[in-house]
Amino acid sequence: MPDPTRRLFFALWPDDTVRAALDAAGRTVTGKRIKRVAADNLHLTLAFAGPVAADVAACLERAAAAVRLPPFELRIDHAGYWARPRILWIGPTHTPPALWDLAGTLRAILADCGIAPEARGFQAHVTIARRFVQAAPAPAFPAVCWPVSRFCLVQSVSADHASVYRPLRGWPLEGE
Repeated sequence: MPDPTRRLFFALWPDDTVRAALDAAGRTVTGKRIKRVAADNLHLTLAFAGPVAADVAACLERAAAAVRLPPFELRIDHAGYWARPRILWIGPTHTPPALWDLAGTLRAILADCGIAPEARGFQAHVTIARRFVQAAPAPAFPAVCWPVSRFCLVQSVSADHASVYRPLRGWPLEGE
């Protein structure tokens, strides 16, 4: 019998204050009649591992524990839309260098643990709505200031025609 796998990814996981602000921004951008991503699922994916066995998950955890990067502030102030996957998202107009460093470090960890990183480049975003049909440009919303002081390893679990995201473990950003 093959080892069971879990769908894992590294992410920024907001605290309750930031989560509420992201959810409010989502309501502003989508309006009331659009089914948005549940507030409990809001996050910013840094590196997607996909289905991994227990030994690979352990490798990811060991390597993540060794990450030494400084905390930073992320300013979510821009809405965007990807037509092909029909995803409405919010993200930073300017991605801070510290976020690029963190995402790059975590993608290197995937490779070191035997996982091929995604072919598409990193784009910082928080998905607000899926299966969205854009009719007009998204309205402006108050910027969300997100003090980033940790990152997490998250599991994606399928449930009732949707995914539920469960943080498994988190690590502080405490580098120089």
